[in-house]
Amino acid sequence: MTRRKKASRQMLGLTRAEFALLRRLRTPEKIQQYLYGLKQNFERDGETCHSVRVVMRQRRAHCIEGAVVAACALWIHGEPPLLLDLQAVHDFDHVVALFRRNGRWGAISKTNGIGLRWRDPVYRSLRELAMSYLHEYYNKRDRKTLRTYSRPYDLRRMKPADWVTPEQGVWQLVDKLEATRHYKLMSRAQARHLIRRDPFEREVGNLLQYGRPKKK
Repeated sequence: MTRRKKASRQMLGLTRAEFALLRRLRTPEKIQQYLYGLKQNFERDGETCHSVRVVMRQRRAHCIEGAVVAACALWIHGEPPLLLDLQAVHDFDHVVALFRRNGRWGAISKTNGIGLRWRDPVYRSLRELAMSYLHEYYNKRDRKTLRTYSRPYDLRRMKPADWVTPEQGVWQLVDKLEATRHYKLMSRAQARHLIRRDPFEREVGNLLQYGRPKKK
């Protein structure tokens, strides 16, 4: 497809109201505040990977859903819609939207916890950025689990109709992210020296922005 600098409403297939909302998010900071205001998608009815349109309508998201909204807003304002996939062992992956300022990388992130949130644009490389998530990336057994990070995935490689507006989910994006080349953050020997979080870290790390819903 043709790679225009800015994404138009017609190109994205959005309604006037949908496009106007994203156009108001003129900076990465404003995009991040919008994501913070979305409720957490706890996937109570099964796993989801919602499109930009569905996220805006439901006003809830998890990480990859928030990342596609952020990337779409960046594209509308002339920045490339780039995603970074962070892969973990015995844990969930995390996806963020990338942006650059003055040659430094930053990240826009949707998460319900305290550790895997926004990153200021101060990182010289994507490896530096990914490593900034290492200490707070842990599973329920208190082990640090982050192991690899991907090349930036440019969403302009997909048709907007496949990730901006579909109603049935954007699962092919998950497959494309997983197939993107990933780089190791450490060796197995180095991983063996990672310590578990202590009780105080566990207490702080268990704080949530949005409480989990009660089971039906």
